[in-house]
Amino acid sequence: MKTMKLFFLFVVALGCFCGNSALSQNNTNSQSLKEIEARLDRLDMEVGRLYQYSGKNLMWGFIDRNGKIIIPCKWNCVSEFSEGLAAVKNADGKYGFIDKSGEEVIPCQWNSADGFHEGLSCVENDKREWGYIDRSGTVVIPCQWKRSWGFSEGLASVKDADGKWGFIDKSGKVVIPCQWDFTLGFSEGLALVLDANGKHGFIDKSGKVVIPCQWKFALDFSEGLAAVKNADGKCGFIDKSGNVVIPCRWDLSDVFSEGLAKVMNADRKWGYIDKRGVMVIPCQWEDTDAFHEGLAIVKNADGRCGFIDKSGKLVIPCRWWEVWGFSGGLAGVFGNGRMHYIDRSGKAVR
Repeated sequence: MKTMKLFFLFVVALGCFCGNSALSQNNTNSQSLKEIEARLDRLDMEVGRLYQYSGKNLMWGFIDRNGKIIIPCKWNCVSEFSEGLAAVKNADGKYGFIDKSGEEVIPCQWNSADGFHEGLSCVENDKREWGYIDRSGTVVIPCQWKRSWGFSEGLASVKDADGKWGFIDKSGKVVIPCQWDFTLGFSEGLALVLDANGKHGFIDKSGKVVIPCQWKFALDFSEGLAAVKNADGKCGFIDKSGNVVIPCRWDLSDVFSEGLAKVMNADRKWGYIDKRGVMVIPCQWEDTDAFHEGLAIVKNADGRCGFIDKSGKLVIPCRWWEVWGFSGGLAGVFGNGRMHYIDRSGKAVR
């Protein structure tokens, strides 16, 4: 549910737990809250996780998992920490980066900046040209692109002066020619591309089209499957061979996360299916989000948001107008005109 989670224009990789922790396994419901919290505590100690926080002055800073303010709320906006640095926007509208002590280690001089991925961050200069800097702030790939995205699996997508997209490597060399109307990046070895006819397909890292551009819409591969929309406007899922493995019968669908994908039926209600295409959580919600750390955001008929577990049980009541998914054991919620964080029991942390 992007309206629930997006508070910042950066494209960042969220959730260091997703995909490789016990929280992303199907046995989540059998684990006790104490076991989960203990695991989160151990990981927090290892990585010193910090969370974005907006104070009463509506400026942004960071708190720790206990709700203690670690970096004062003095920035217009901030991104999550990625590879030890967080992008920040100052009062002049310029972007730079801080470390976990709050020190501005890369000066705020850019019109825009994305989080660090694979050691590099894409930045925009005053001429509205995009390039890449390293963690020292040095420009390592000149600002020459109309737009660019973060590196993923060794490659980054870039948009040339003609409005076409291709891919560069970390030396800045174009390795897949700019010929596509749109693309974001590689996921699980394949990249989603949009051709001149408005159809979506997938290419591999050599630039070869491995799944023909025949879909009205598609999303990146996640957990081995990609959501696609056919000519009739119905959504299903394909595998990496391009075979339809879950029939196109849904009005909308999203990527798989922790073994489940959100889908919308003809009545515009949302629920969840598993990788067999079996409905495991009925379509009864006004909106939902992907599962993160065993819980998913849901919105009820009154427009308020809460959280369900993988059995579909409402474990945190719907009481907030805006919510972010769980990341590092906490979820951001908005109520009474200000931001709070809650833990997995629904208890306020700050």
